[in-house]
Amino acid sequence: MNWRGIWAIYHFEMMRFFRTLLQSFISPVISTSLYFVVFGTAIGARIDQVEGVSYGAFIVPGLVMLSVITQAISNASFGIYFPKFIGTVYELLSAPLNFLEIVIGYVGAAATKALFIGTVILITSSLFVDLQIAHPLAMVVFLLLTCVSFALLGFILGLWAGNFEQLQLVPLLVVTPLVFLGGSFYSISMLPPAWQTITLFNPVVYLISGFRWAFFDMADVPVGLSLLAIGGFTLLCLAVIWWIFRTGWRLRP
Repeated sequence: MNWRGIWAIYHFEMMRFFRTLLQSFISPVISTSLYFVVFGTAIGARIDQVEGVSYGAFIVPGLVMLSVITQAISNASFGIYFPKFIGTVYELLSAPLNFLEIVIGYVGAAATKALFIGTVILITSSLFVDLQIAHPLAMVVFLLLTCVSFALLGFILGLWAGNFEQLQLVPLLVVTPLVFLGGSFYSISMLPPAWQTITLFNPVVYLISGFRWAFFDMADVPVGLSLLAIGGFTLLCLAVIWWIFRTGWRLRP
């Protein structure tokens, strides 16, 4: 394993993040505050509790998942797309690095950035609501797995995208709606039976349900199924990336 090469990629990506640290820090704080004002105050005035949990606290796991997923995808996709755009990806491919070492460098940096944002949102949320975490270790595990798995998805999108418009297409039109419809701000038990069944086909439901269980010891789907879903998604992304590097699809003319 070429740890020096991995560190070079990781360090370069993290330096790009630290150059805009103030923006990266302020943006999630403002966004989280606005969500609490809109959802916590406006809707919370009509929905006092959800399954025994105050609505303001109930939406915290959904807020964290929303930000972590979008940030992981955005950072990973831009990180690998920009070398493609300026042509330096060929230098990367000719370096003594295999596909796994390249992935660890880029995905590790994107997951670290998303983890930072998720931590900032958790701290900000604690200023608005009394936040209790029933299973701290499980919360960390779900957060790390989500950061890594969606950073892998972002890496795939960065390899696939042919322009900056395509880079934003899937996150805006597919991922964000799935997160909003995946129980971020409500429990799927509040839906009619038919819609509950349809919602179970949304993979994001399993992530948010497992993460919410870590906070409140309550879940819409079994926790084991949530872990199985995120584990399978991670392996699928790794398999797709391996195939891309093996065939050179979207990497070589």
